[in-house]
Amino acid sequence: MNGFAPQIPPLDLLPEIDLLWGEIQSAVSDVIRSGQFVLGPQVRAFESEIAESLSVKHAIACNSGTDALVLGLRALGIGPGDEVITTPFTFYATAEAISLVGAEPVFVDIEPRTFNIDPSQIPAALTPRTKAVVPVHLFGHAADLDPILELSRRHGLTVLEDVAQAFGGRYRGRPLGSIGHAGAFSFYPTKNLGAFGDAGLLATNDDHVAELARKLRTHGSLRRDCNEMIGYNSRLDEIQAAVLRVKLPHVESWNSQRQTAAVTYRRLLADIAGVVPPLVEEYADHVFNQFTVRIIGRNRDAIQKALAQAGIGTNVYYSVPVHRLPVYADHQCHLPVAELAAREVLSLPMGPMLPNAAIGRVADALRAAFAANGEATVAA
Repeated sequence: MNGFAPQIPPLDLLPEIDLLWGEIQSAVSDVIRSGQFVLGPQVRAFESEIAESLSVKHAIACNSGTDALVLGLRALGIGPGDEVITTPFTFYATAEAISLVGAEPVFVDIEPRTFNIDPSQIPAALTPRTKAVVPVHLFGHAADLDPILELSRRHGLTVLEDVAQAFGGRYRGRPLGSIGHAGAFSFYPTKNLGAFGDAGLLATNDDHVAELARKLRTHGSLRRDCNEMIGYNSRLDEIQAAVLRVKLPHVESWNSQRQTAAVTYRRLLADIAGVVPPLVEEYADHVFNQFTVRIIGRNRDAIQKALAQAGIGTNVYYSVPVHRLPVYADHQCHLPVAELAAREVLSLPMGPMLPNAAIGRVADALRAAFAANGEATVAA
């Protein structure tokens, strides 16, 4: 590794922060001087602005994407004894939220092209206890919602979109998170719209779901000393809302820059036979929270190590599918597409301000890593 070469991290947040530093400082200073720190005017303004952005009636801010899933499931009436169908190829919180409300996650396999839940696999997983489906818009690519929604209508199921990795993405022109019965968002710092800590939001057009979610996030009450149910302390603080309000107007252009970076990646990786770039289905407006390739015909971990030695930071999302985690050891299912993906995926550096020179260096390092690890095979 050349000690003079710049390190390329999986995501560099500093250019984004530097760009908005003056606005962020002013917004945070205003919150501090206001003396209002939880569920105040900044949160209300953020909820209004993001509801308009998503074309939904209600946006309920909370303190994490995980809580958004929990609030959404409970507000949709999901609880003990219910089964919820979801993907095994996602961050653990998707299934964890289902378990936290007392329901049982039921995993079905994924599509090899998008890494998202395969709608054709859902009917076989239905039982009389099935009450909901939680599709995940993984890496910024929309899950194929039309067949899921049609199946849900036929069987009386609810659909909670997990939009943690896809803020600003669209499905057939409609904002993700506005299409199912509700949508759960994460604003963890690494997301396309990221806070300076944990933050989340539930979006819905259903008045009843919105009212229940607002109660649940504040200890089961909408006003002091009138607790109507067992809830949570899941309130978004004013500083995070202020930061998110500064960033929100920039997300569309940042997502466009991510898409441009993806085009550059595809061009520069085209001659490496063992690197399969992410494919984008015609129904999706992919916003590339991650640029995740498949490593074919090589040991993925060896390629990742070689990239690290060349100063290239990468991540593996996810090395273990959720149904193979120890916590779900009792789920005796074999999901071959997800299990193969877990052995092959590698997320390359991505971000709205990723320089072309950095993408070129990643491509060169990948090419060298393949050359050093045996003869390349033709990509599947």
